[in-house]
Amino acid sequence: MYQVGDLIYYGNTGVCKIVEISPSSLPGAAKGQLYYTIRPLYQECVIYVPVDSDKVFIRPVISREEAERLIDQIPTIRVEAYHGRVISELAQHYESALRTHDCGDLIELTMSIYAKKRNAEEQKRKFGMVDERFMKRAEDLLFGELAAALGMDRDDVPGYIAARVDALGRDGDAARSVG
Repeated sequence: MYQVGDLIYYGNTGVCKIVEISPSSLPGAAKGQLYYTIRPLYQECVIYVPVDSDKVFIRPVISREEAERLIDQIPTIRVEAYHGRVISELAQHYESALRTHDCGDLIELTMSIYAKKRNAEEQKRKFGMVDERFMKRAEDLLFGELAAALGMDRDDVPGYIAARVDALGRDGDAARSVG
């Protein structure tokens, strides 16, 4: 059971804070059943979830160490853009990656869509609306969780990632030149 004040990753909402645990007074709620009252960090709403619910995905936010480890792996990730023949196939592919609720999968998804965007720009083609929508969703979920784990504003996450990856590249260059 989570505690008041815990940060959790909730379903497709992303990072939320547990603000209360109490029996619900909502119509239709079982008498005496405990509910989490959670507030998304990056949306204006309140969500009530039964403490014992297994219908929606809930997990703790990753640790700072895990966030840094994932960021440090970015230079080694090799991705290819996914090209579905029909829009529904493309959306289904992206949706399945989002449903894993895994930061590593979100990094790969974001990187693969970025690769697709760069390719479209190089060929002077329009970037697809489905790709754009899923890239935004993946970034929102990924940057939100990394921000919570790293204790920073979500808007600062892309710069932090770029600086850390850049520093890794410089350290790797120095190590290669020494060895």
